[in-house]
Amino acid sequence: MKRIVVKQELCTKCHKCEEACSKAFFKVNDPLKSAIRISDTSDDPVNVCNMCGECISVCSEEALSRVKNGSVLLNKGKCVGCYICAGFCPTLSMRIHGELVEPFKCTACGICVKVCPTGAITLED
Repeated sequence: MKRIVVKQELCTKCHKCEEACSKAFFKVNDPLKSAIRISDTSDDPVNVCNMCGECISVCSEEALSRVKNGSVLLNKGKCVGCYICAGFCPTLSMRIHGELVEPFKCTACGICVKVCPTGAITLED
């Protein structure tokens, strides 16, 4: 299963991963439009989807599914924006933004891995 793995102790909270994620998917530098989140106040600063798949079963529209590589992806065409998945997510990794109809989440694309200066973020299969 493809997923992002974080070594929390290596994170310096530089926010470069958030910037890269929001730019890649939304073409803006907006940490609230990033699927990976950094907390400046938490002992475990990095929060990202672990691809557990718990959200799949609560989606009545079948907009969430596990794809061939094991990642959980959201089909925006099927999503009705009810946000049940976001409320159910055990890791609080399903994101909501007021400018968007549907929630969004990490796709395990690895853009954050490429920009992390300390190696705190890795992509595993």
